[in-house]
Amino acid sequence: MSDQIKFIMDSLNKEPFRKNYNLITFDSLEPMQLLQVLSDVLAEIDPKQLVDVREEMPEQTAKRMLSLLGILKYKPSGNATDMSTFRQGLVIGSKPVIYPVLHWLLQRTNELKKRAYLARFLIKLEVPSEFLQDETVADTNKQYEELMEAFKTLHKEYEQLKISGFSTAEIRKDISAMEEEKDQLIKRVEHLKKRVETAQNHQWMLKIARQLRVEKEREEYLAQQKQEQKNQLFHAVQRLQRVQNQLKSMRQAAADAKPESLMKRLEEEIKFNLYMVTEKFPKELENKKKELHFLQKVVSEPAMGHSDLLELESKINEINTEINQLIEKKMMRNEPIEGKLSLYRQQASIISRKKEAKAEELQEAKEKLASLEREASVKRNQSREFDGTEVLKGDEFKRYVNKLRSKSTVFKKKHQIIAELKAEFGLLQRTEELLKQRHENIQQQLQTMEEKKGISGYSYTQEELERVSALKSEVDEMKGRTLDDMSEMVKKLYSLVSEKKSALASVIKELRQLRQKYQELTQECDEKKSQYDSCAAGLESNRSKLEQEVRRLREECLQEESRYHYTNCMIKNLEVQLRRATDEMKAYISSDQQEKRKAIREQYTKNTAEQENLGKKLREKQKVIRESHGPNMKQAKMWRDLEQLMECKKQCFLKQQSQTSIGQVIQEGGEDRLIL
Repeated sequence: MSDQIKFIMDSLNKEPFRKNYNLITFDSLEPMQLLQVLSDVLAEIDPKQLVDVREEMPEQTAKRMLSLLGILKYKPSGNATDMSTFRQGLVIGSKPVIYPVLHWLLQRTNELKKRAYLARFLIKLEVPSEFLQDETVADTNKQYEELMEAFKTLHKEYEQLKISGFSTAEIRKDISAMEEEKDQLIKRVEHLKKRVETAQNHQWMLKIARQLRVEKEREEYLAQQKQEQKNQLFHAVQRLQRVQNQLKSMRQAAADAKPESLMKRLEEEIKFNLYMVTEKFPKELENKKKELHFLQKVVSEPAMGHSDLLELESKINEINTEINQLIEKKMMRNEPIEGKLSLYRQQASIISRKKEAKAEELQEAKEKLASLEREASVKRNQSREFDGTEVLKGDEFKRYVNKLRSKSTVFKKKHQIIAELKAEFGLLQRTEELLKQRHENIQQQLQTMEEKKGISGYSYTQEELERVSALKSEVDEMKGRTLDDMSEMVKKLYSLVSEKKSALASVIKELRQLRQKYQELTQECDEKKSQYDSCAAGLESNRSKLEQEVRRLREECLQEESRYHYTNCMIKNLEVQLRRATDEMKAYISSDQQEKRKAIREQYTKNTAEQENLGKKLREKQKVIRESHGPNMKQAKMWRDLEQLMECKKQCFLKQQSQTSIGQVIQEGGEDRLIL
C-alpha cells in the first residue's frame, strides 16, 4: 500500500499535475479533495471531465466517474456486494476505493487517453426498435454504423503507418540508384581497361600499380601500428607517473602515519573492496549477462514483420493488465504483516540504494583524485622544465608564505623610512639653495667694497690660504688619528672577543637544555597528536552512527505519523458509517410510523414498489401498443388513402369550375353523380 501511495504521489507531483504533495499532506487530504484529485486525473484523460466537484451533486459526480471508468474498462476486484461498496466509497471519497483507481489511471495514462478518444466515436447509440421501423431513422442509423466502421479502418491504417518506420518507395528508389551506380562503375572499368590495353608494356605497368597499392596498404598498416605503439607508450608513461605518485604518497603516509591509522585505513579499503566485489560488481555483471542473453536471443530469432510486432504488443499489454490486476488484488487484501514487511523492504531498498550511490560517489572521487594528481604531476614537471625549481607544497609552502610576510613587513618599514629621508632631503636641498643665494649676495657686496678700496681679490687669496692650511692640519690630524684608531680598534676587538666568549658560554648551556626540552616536547606533541587523531576518529565514527540512527528514527517517525493520519481518517469514516447504521436501526425498530417512514430501507422499498408498478404499467402499455400496432398501421394507411381521394376530388372540382359545363352534377343520398 505504501508503494502504491508513493507512486501516486510521485505521478501527481510531475507534469501535468504539479501538485507538490508529500506523504503527510497527501495522506491528510479530505474526501472532497481526494475526489477533486481523481476528477483532475480523469480530466487529463478526457477533457470533458474538467469539473469542480464542489459545484456538483455527489450522485452526479459518482455517475460521471462511473460512466468514464466503465468506458475505460476499469474492473474493481470483488463480487456484486463489493461493487456496491465500490460505488458507495466513490460517492463518499473513501481512500481504499480511490487509491487503487488513481494507481490504475496513472499507470496507463497514455493508453487510457487513446481509449477515451476512441470511445467518443465507437460507442454505439442504442435506438429502440419502435423508432427503427421509421424508414428515415433506419437509414440514418445504417449510415451511422457505416461511418463507424469506416472510422475503425482508418484508425487502424493510421496506427500501422505510425508504427512502420520505413517506406517501400524509398527502398525501391535507393535500390535503383545503387543499380545505376553499379552500371556506371562497370562501364568506367571497361573503358579504363581498353585505354590501358592500347599502351605498351601494360602488363608490367599493372604489376607495378599492384605493387604500389600493396605498399600503400602496408604503409597505412605500419602507420596504424606506429600510432598504436605511441598510444601504448603514452598510457605506459601515464601509468608509470600514477604508480610513482602512489609510491610517493604511500611513502609519505608511511612516514607520517601510525600503525593504528594504517590498520584503520586498510580495514576501510578492504570493506569497500569487499562491497564492490561481493555486491556491486556481481549485480552489474548479472545485469550485463541478462542484457547480453536477451540481445543474443533477439539476434538469433528470425526477422519479424509488423503483424508479429502488433501481436507481441497485444500480448505484452494483456500480461501487464493481468499483473496490475494481481497487484491490485494483493493490495486490496490489506494484510498488516505484508504492510510491515513492505516497510522493512522499502527501508532495506532505500539503504541499499544509498549504499550504492555512496560507493559510486567514492569511486568517482577516487578517479577525480587520480586525475588531479596526474594533472599536478604534469604541472610540476612543466614548472621544473621552465625554471628548474621544485614546486613547494605542504609545510615548505607555509614557511615560504611566512617568510614572504616577514619580508613584506620589513619592506614596508624601509619604504616608510625612505619616504621620510626623501622629505628631509628635499627640505635640506631647499635650505642649501637659500644659503647659496645669500652667500652669492654677500660675495658680490664684498667684491664691490674691495674694488672701491683698491684691493680686489684679497678675500679670494685669503680664503685659499685658509683652505690650504686647514687641509694640511686635517692631513696631520688624520695621520695621528689613524694610528690611534688602529691601536684602539685592536684593543676593542680583543675585549669584544673575550666578552662574546664569556656571554656565549651561558647561552650555549641554555641552548643545550632547550634542545633537549624541545626534543621531549616534540615527542610528547607527537604522542598527543596520535591520541587526538584516534579519539577524533572514534568520535567521528560515533557521530556518523548517531546520525544514521537519528535519520532512521526520523523516517520511522514520518511513517508512523502517516500511518496515524490514515488510521484516524479510517476511524472517522467508520464512525460516520456506524452512526448512519445506528440511526437506520433506530428508525427501523421504532414503533413510531413517522420515524419508520424516515428510514432508508422503507424509502427504498417504497421507491422499489413504485418503480415496479410503473414498470408493470409500462409493460401493459407496451403490450397494448404492440397488439394495436397492426390495426393502427392499417387505419393510418386508410386515412392516407382517404386523404388522397379527397385531394383527387378537390382537383376534379377545381377543373370543373375552370372548364365549361359539360354535364350536370346531381347529389342524391350523399353521392355525387355526373349526367352528360
